[in-house]
Amino acid sequence: MSADHHPLLCLHCHPHSYIRIVQHLIERCLLLRMNRDQCIKTLADHASIPPAITLTVWRELLKENTGFFREYYQCFSSKALLR
Repeated sequence: MSADHHPLLCLHCHPHSYIRIVQHLIERCLLLRMNRDQCIKTLADHASIPPAITLTVWRELLKENTGFFREYYQCFSSKALLR
């Protein structure tokens, strides 16, 4: 395998696919009821996704899905009040 060919997708070689993977991983974090900071840390620690990339994709998802995130954050707020 040559030095300029890697087996994994990277942001520079396949930006669209890389961003889609990050989006998918964020969605999985949401299913696990993680907040933004937990998601950023998890992807950095376990998938070697730079925090700035995760945050950028998170913000775009937030822009595109404001209603979903409003409900999602409200769920977290409600749980905090019940404790």
